[in-house]
Amino acid sequence: MLLFKGVVYAQRRKMSRFRALWKSSFDAAKRALTWNLEDLVPPAERYIFSFGSKQELKKWHLYSDSEYGGFSSASLEIKENEPTPSGVFSGSLSLDVDKSAKWNIQRSGFCGMRSKKFDGFIDLDSYDTIALRMKGDGRCYISTIYTENWVNSPGQQEDNSWQAFIFVPQGNWYVAKIPLARYLPTWRGNVIDSELEMNPSRIVGMSISVNAEAAVPGSKYGPGDFCLEIDWIKALRRQS
Repeated sequence: MLLFKGVVYAQRRKMSRFRALWKSSFDAAKRALTWNLEDLVPPAERYIFSFGSKQELKKWHLYSDSEYGGFSSASLEIKENEPTPSGVFSGSLSLDVDKSAKWNIQRSGFCGMRSKKFDGFIDLDSYDTIALRMKGDGRCYISTIYTENWVNSPGQQEDNSWQAFIFVPQGNWYVAKIPLARYLPTWRGNVIDSELEMNPSRIVGMSISVNAEAAVPGSKYGPGDFCLEIDWIKALRRQS
């Protein structure tokens, strides 16, 4: 009799464990089926860069034609705005060239700020637009996205660059929204093949630049001072 009771107890204990395991599996499956859409789809927007602190500005470095014998200059500083600070990319564009420089550059009058390389890649495959909140001076600026090198020949170490113009009206804050499809593949400022498509899942960096000779109808151009205030850069998903 005692043996029979022991067997029954063991069976009940085994069944209890089975029911607990089954319930746990059922609850997990139920949770998976009742996920919100937000759990399955990335958010509609994603911050890429903010310019509200000196620490954030350290993610960027400046370049200009002065590295090759030109006389343009640029700086990137914090401006203490309310309610949040912003970055100010400013300087002076010059078309003059030092004839004694070792670099035989054909044109000058450009400055830029480029992000330092990401630790790996940024995957923006779920997004279709780059948005930049800026306050400009009426000039036309250039937004560049750098992706992993697969367009250039294997011997070239440069990242692939994709560029689009941004006209920033003077005086007021403005959010420029650029569809990724508008970025054209370029090499040293020249469009190489407008039929190519960017791979947004392998982005390694970004830049904002200005060229004295780059303009769109109604924008300022030519040598002289420039000033661009930047709040943030985001990726947006505008198409469902």
